[in-house]
Order: sequence, then structure tokens, then C-alpha cells
Amino acid sequence: MVGGNTINSVFYAESYHPIQAGSIDGTDILPHDNAVYRALLCSSAGLYDPFGDPKASGDPYCTLFVGRLSRLTTEETLRKVMSKYGRVKNLRLVRDIVTGASRGYAFVEYETEKEMQCAYKDAHQSIVDDCEIIVDYNRQQLMAGWIPRRLGGGLGGKKESGQLRFGGRERPFRAPLRPIPYKDLERLGIPPPPEGRYMSRFQAPSPPRREGKVLDGDQKYRTRSALEGPEDIKERRYKRSSIHQEDHSHQRSSLDRKEERARAGHHRSSTERREHSHKRKERDEHSYLRRQKHGHLSYRNFIYAKMENTYFYGLEFSYELTIEIVMTSTANQLE
Repeated sequence: MVGGNTINSVFYAESYHPIQAGSIDGTDILPHDNAVYRALLCSSAGLYDPFGDPKASGDPYCTLFVGRLSRLTTEETLRKVMSKYGRVKNLRLVRDIVTGASRGYAFVEYETEKEMQCAYKDAHQSIVDDCEIIVDYNRQQLMAGWIPRRLGGGLGGKKESGQLRFGGRERPFRAPLRPIPYKDLERLGIPPPPEGRYMSRFQAPSPPRREGKVLDGDQKYRTRSALEGPEDIKERRYKRSSIHQEDHSHQRSSLDRKEERARAGHHRSSTERREHSHKRKERDEHSYLRRQKHGHLSYRNFIYAKMENTYFYGLEFSYELTIEIVMTSTANQLE
């Protein structure tokens, strides 16, 4: 069970799973609407190719997704706004294939990753043509398992649409307030919440870093997720979650061992405690006499308390207490 101090904490999806994206806390194990069923079918059957769009060119690590644009916003207006954060190399405003009208989102490629990072941080929730835009990294090519909105996936959305998707920058997952079904999540291939590593709502998630690029015949950038097979992606997806579960079990086993040692000390017999205290007293007295014999007395004061024939190193506040105080000093002070 998650503690009360994580009520206002959130976390973000590092890979996409349709069932998890439809869950407000990332712990659902059943689809809750028909769109999630459709996205799950596309994901399991491999019906969507993130690199199948011939217009999606350029470096994905330097490309940003800009959404919730006004239908009246043009390429020139958007380029002028996004140029405040760096040199825009390419800009593609997505339009309807029949009418040519803007569909309200675009892809902006910068010259360098540093400029993309600056726009990712500062351009989010800015106002363009009286509309508050959202800025995110290119999840289509950089997020493993990505399914777009038109196939029942995507992220974000409005309440009136009835198809909210969580885990993104706009609507992150909330820290779960119920027990996490680890076994069911692992069976379905859903990464569990990063318990103990939640973030604040005011913290922005970092976009993926470049892990190396491979150029094919069409000169397109391919990420590691795109080159791996389904089994490799699944293994890498659960690597972090399995490490976290091992750490969690190790912490619990350490606590159990501490509790066992505490119980063992609590059930120690009175005879053993008496013998232990007596040996400690004899050891301290022997040390004191040895130092007195050689003329090297310390400045330390020894206080022994005797109660019911049991010696304690220190002072005990109880009845029938006889205190024997042995004051030590240097040889000159004794004279």
C-alpha cells in the first residue's frame, strides 16, 4: 500500500501499453472502453508501424510534437513562435488529406538536441493564437509500443471525449492508493508503477536520450526500440521493474531480520542478562584497577546502578536503587 505522503505524487510512462494508458494510476488490468480494445488489438497484432509514415522524416531526437493548435495557425506563425527557442530545421503542420485544413498539431525539428530540449522545457503551455499548446517529444518514434489516437491509443485528451489517456506530460499517472497487482501486471506485460520513485506535478519528465542511430537505405533514423524484436523489447521493459522488486524484497528481508534479532534479545532470560551485566562490570573494574596501578587514571566517571542483584552500565530510574559512583582522576588529583 502506498503511503499517504504520495497522494499528490505522479509518474510518467516510459513505454506505451494501451491498458495502462487508460488507467489513472497505471494499475488497471482490464480495458475500460472499446478504444482501448482497439489499441490493444493493434499492439498485439503489430498492425501499426511507427516508421511507416513517409512524411515522418528527420532526427526524432531533435523533433518535438506540438498539439492543441488553433485551426487558424499557419506554418509561418508557428515557425516564428518556435524559433524563439532555437533554429528550426524543419516544420510540418499536419493537414487533412481531403480538405487541406489544419488538424491542430505539428512536428518541429531543431538543428540540435540542446535547442529541442530548450523548447521542450519552455514552450509547453504557451499561448499561440489564443490557444494553450502542449509540447512533447516525438513519441511516435521514440516510445516503445506507441499506438496513435486514431487507433484508440495516444495520450491526454479531454474529459468530454470520454477517452482520457494517462502517462504523458499533460495527464501523468497518479501514485496508486491501492495495492499494486504485480503478478497481473507482469502477466499482461504492463510495467508496474515505480514505487518509491514518484515525481511532483511541477517536475517535467525528461525526454529520451540518444542511444545511437542507425541509417537505412531511406536515410531514416531508427531507435533501439524499433530494431529490437518483441521479446527483446519485453525483456528490456521489465528490467527496471524487476530490479525495483528485488530491492523492495531485499529491504523487507532486512527489516524482518532486524525484527527477529530484536525479538531474540527481548526473550533473553533474566539469568543471561544478569551474567552479561556482571561480566561488563568486572571488565570495567579490571580496566580501572589496571590504570590505577600504573598511574594512568582517566577522567572518565563510571556509574553503576544495582537493582535486584543486576548491574546496569548507567543510571536507571527505579525504586530500590543503590548507586555506586566511582570517580576517577589523575594521580595528582588523588594525592
